Amino acid sequence: MTHYNQASKNKHLNSIELLSAYARNPSLELRNQLVECNLGLVRQVAHRISNQCSEPYEDLEQIGYLGFIRAIERFNPQQGCAFSSFDIPYIRGEMLHYLRDKGSVMRIPRRWQELHNKGKKIRKQLTASLKRSPFDWEIAEALMIPLEEWNECQLALQNRLLVSLDATISHNMDCSLSFGDTLPDQHYQAKQRLEEDRLQLQRALGQLEDKTKAAIECVFLNELPRKEAAKQIGISPMTVTRHLKKGIQQLGSLLEPQVA
Repeated sequence: MTHYNQASKNKHLNSIELLSAYARNPSLELRNQLVECNLGLVRQVAHRISNQCSEPYEDLEQIGYLGFIRAIERFNPQQGCAFSSFDIPYIRGEMLHYLRDKGSVMRIPRRWQELHNKGKKIRKQLTASLKRSPFDWEIAEALMIPLEEWNECQLALQNRLLVSLDATISHNMDCSLSFGDTLPDQHYQAKQRLEEDRLQLQRALGQLEDKTKAAIECVFLNELPRKEAAKQIGISPMTVTRHLKKGIQQLGSLLEPQVA
């Protein structure tokens, strides 16, 4: 067990070193080494998605490597974000785009369907009692499940919506019309970009101090007055202002576009 843990630690350190080296001087050799070091991550995502659709695991694995390479190209080690949390959306996203293009339909576990329905009811109840939109952690707490499971449940439902854009809604002698065909491409691409921005913002917020993050969410995401935000967080309005200033500066640094 000790040997395994040490090997895992060495592998993690090696990935960090390779990512830093690749950011300084990109090369095919370094990129291939990074892929070799992270085969397990791509395979893990491929297994999870293959259990929810009819596509072969091997096909999803190969597509996942394309997403992984995209993540390598866009990752900036200086932003301080863990690569494992940065690249999974790219790996998963590439697989889901592949499924959407093939018209495959994701199967959502019954438990997640039930959690989603319960979560909608709880969201309404909390909104009424709190006089604001509840945070995800508050909904997860009310459901008595980990926040990670609630986020995964929501992501699965969102992904199913994206994949089902290719569901056929009309057949005739000449053509087959899908729901996705009725949507302008620009609209769909804009929606995808917004989702990528949302995920990037979510990752950046996760790196802020708890009270700084809470101040940003209360004032900018939930549109609360600073006095109300201060009551929610348990600090003074002046302290809220300081946290906002600090948070904006940190987010500006974390969200700064990577220079190619």
